[in-house]
Amino acid sequence: MSFFFIFIFLIIAGFLAGLLASVAGLASLASYPALLLVGLPPVLANVTSTTALVCTGIGSTVSSLKELHGHWNKVLVLTLLSTGGSILGSLLLLLAPAASFEKVVPFFILIAGSLLLASSRKTSHLQLNSQKLPEFWLNLLSFGGIFLVGGYTGYFGAAGGVITLAILLVIINEDFATVNAMKNFLGFASNLIATVIFIFKAQIAWKMVVPLGIGLLIGGYLGPVIVRHANIHLLRILIALAAFGLAGYLFITAYL
Repeated sequence: MSFFFIFIFLIIAGFLAGLLASVAGLASLASYPALLLVGLPPVLANVTSTTALVCTGIGSTVSSLKELHGHWNKVLVLTLLSTGGSILGSLLLLLAPAASFEKVVPFFILIAGSLLLASSRKTSHLQLNSQKLPEFWLNLLSFGGIFLVGGYTGYFGAAGGVITLAILLVIINEDFATVNAMKNFLGFASNLIATVIFIFKAQIAWKMVVPLGIGLLIGGYLGPVIVRHANIHLLRILIALAAFGLAGYLFITAYL
């Protein structure tokens, strides 16, 4: 396979992954398999994919400035919690192999898909009952949930974006486009920190990062535009179905 063909293929795969990342948080459905197809071993493909995903974070954040306006204080707090959890998860990975965690991951993703369907109503159960819960407990549930999801992402990473989206839809009373923009920024911050660590601690296939990153940047920018004009109820159902499909695939690979 010539490098020119690989270059074009990865741009296309990156574009698809960028759309999936910025709309649904499911970039791993496209970017990771694409790198495996061009010959990268699994660990190198995972590291390279995470590095390239910084580009979709840049594209989606620039495209989502309208939605993020007026929410930066909340976003920065959530980012600190998410990245703090991510760092802790990464350190935990050094002590306990992620392979031992693979058998429970499909169930996490299944729960995330279910949350997406449950939150398809205008307000979630938690939001409807927000007046009945003390502010301290609401903050504890919200911040604790984001920290734990960040830890999960740092430890294993599979479908971390869609799990983050599901949690945010439950704990934040904003429209889907705004919540999705927050999810994209959290993912950008986590991938950026991971990339810095990888630069010093791991090998990165930079020749693959460039074309994949170009596609991710374009797809990441267009994703929020699609969200603004999409049927949100239908979009949530489609994302949930994709999450169920990924959960099924990971279940098969983990148990069969």
